[in-house]
Amino acid sequence: MIDPRTPCIIGVGRKTWHLDEVDENGAPEPLKMWELVSRAAGNDSGVPKILESLDSIDVVYSQTWQYDDAPGRLSELLKTKPSHSEYSGIGGTTPQVLTQNAATRILAGKSDAALIVGAEALATKRAFKKRGESPTYSFPPANKTPFPWEAPFDDSELAHEVTPAWLTFALFDSARRASRGVALDEYREELGRMFAPMTKIAAANPDAWYRIARTVNEIVEPQPDNRMVGYPYTKYMVSVMDVDMAAAVIMTSHERADSLGIPRDRRVYLRGWCYATDPIYVAEHPDLSVSPAMAAAGKEAQRLAGVGTDEIAHLDLYSCFGSSLNFARDTLGISLADTRPLTVTGGLPYHGGAGSDYMTHSIATMADTLRNDPGSYGMVTGVGMHMTKHVFGIYSTTPGTLAPPNQKDIQSQLDKKPTNKIVESHNGLATVATYCVVHGRDGEPQHAVLVCDVEEGRRAYAILPDIEACRMGENTELIGRSVQLTPTAIDLPTSKSATRHYAELVD
Repeated sequence: MIDPRTPCIIGVGRKTWHLDEVDENGAPEPLKMWELVSRAAGNDSGVPKILESLDSIDVVYSQTWQYDDAPGRLSELLKTKPSHSEYSGIGGTTPQVLTQNAATRILAGKSDAALIVGAEALATKRAFKKRGESPTYSFPPANKTPFPWEAPFDDSELAHEVTPAWLTFALFDSARRASRGVALDEYREELGRMFAPMTKIAAANPDAWYRIARTVNEIVEPQPDNRMVGYPYTKYMVSVMDVDMAAAVIMTSHERADSLGIPRDRRVYLRGWCYATDPIYVAEHPDLSVSPAMAAAGKEAQRLAGVGTDEIAHLDLYSCFGSSLNFARDTLGISLADTRPLTVTGGLPYHGGAGSDYMTHSIATMADTLRNDPGSYGMVTGVGMHMTKHVFGIYSTTPGTLAPPNQKDIQSQLDKKPTNKIVESHNGLATVATYCVVHGRDGEPQHAVLVCDVEEGRRAYAILPDIEACRMGENTELIGRSVQLTPTAIDLPTSKSATRHYAELVD
């Protein structure tokens, strides 16, 4: 017998406003996008009126525009008065976390019908900016609030410009490559082999931003339209955030779905989930080639769902950059020889990343995928910030006994693990733990960012300014090499003073 409080997805909606399909004004504002995909999800459920009886609305943070009351304004448009409403923070894990929080409320009898929705019109916003204009959307706040960073950047990270996500995720991938003893060219070939099949999924997905199938060579080889961004990543390997798209998911209890007359073959049940975090700052991670939090969250989600990796037919692994995919494959035991696609959407570099909202598209697309393959299991994963936040969700059209994960104890165990101390100033020898060669928009190397082991449990960031040494680092392994660090005082954009280490190879 199915627990009547079992949460299930009954409706999904998603839409992409491609640039060649809109006028010079681009996509609608986020509020309108939220409404449109919410109504699409209502229609998908077969009971459009469900929107007027929602008791929970969660809106994913939008970088496009600030509203005075995002969930409140959407509630007005949908003619509903939810008892719970939330406007989220940022991060790639956000939509799944909102979904599992809604599921927890449903299980506890605190909710019966929940909406999770998100949208970005960042491509439109960028087009306005190129024209020297700014969009004027509705209901701005009286006072704009700062961007909701969950934690400030470390001063040493700012001093060494360790802020772009493509750079930090490249640092993790280089560490993984070295830990496995894989040659540099071979590893980039592996990245291409991993990403190329995803482009085919995107090419067949009408909602994908880039509907172009690419070969391994096209992805791996730097070209004028595929410049090297930060070694080992070319442009075709990194997430695209400036897109115009929205997605929504409606979740109810099993008994509410029964009362609404939702056919059983239209319901998709959340079977297991878990969220966990690693250290905030890159250099703090004891082992830069693995994610203990990702491994712990994945294991717990699978335990709750009662399925092993081999039993999961459909995957949508968070693919902002190669390391997020590689770490997930390592956690799940999925080799490059595995024939299962790693995405149902096309992935963040090809479907599009939509700020913090990608996972809403992931969940919505997975729901449709599972409806078309009844009884199968699907897994979605998310990564937030700089390989810090991790979430797993497992879904199926087949219901089962559901219980919340033991996240508190799992996180407590993770927090007991030692972390490295970031050294603000070091004058002397160090060993390269990982690195990324940063390229300019002309495709040429500018410098390399290093994470260096100073001594046991202590690390320092550094800049390698020698261009020839940077070029060498794209053909010869630098991890494990000794460098001389020289500290130099600089002023940060925040007006604070800090220390930047300049590195020189010494062996």
